[in-house]
Amino acid sequence: MEIKTFALPALATALALAVYFAVTIYVGAARAKYKVPPPQVSGNPDFERVLRVQQNTLEQLVLFIPGLWLFSLFISPIWGAALGFVWVVGRIIYAWGYYQAAEKRLIGFAISSFSSSSLLLGSLIGIVLALLRQS
Repeated sequence: MEIKTFALPALATALALAVYFAVTIYVGAARAKYKVPPPQVSGNPDFERVLRVQQNTLEQLVLFIPGLWLFSLFISPIWGAALGFVWVVGRIIYAWGYYQAAEKRLIGFAISSFSSSSLLLGSLIGIVLALLRQS
């Protein structure tokens, strides 16, 4: 396969990392705004929500990025990228909602979780099928 084949999954990865970078930068701004100096991680509930967005996004990246690439390799780079873009949109909706109130994070969390779950399940199916074809 040509490297161009994976340009869309690479773009989805770069966008996911850009979202993570943005929410990380926002933690720094929130520290100043809510007067929560490092290494403190609690104090103002508004700051704590901003920090949770960053931490949860990092936690989700551990599943998302390998899932995206395995899916793209074993199933389809186009469908992998599509699910990757859905994940990015879900994380943005998650962050936007969580910054406002904890209960507003659920729709974005559901969208990104659907994407990650689909990537993981599709990866497993694709890998098993590839192994069976070798037998």
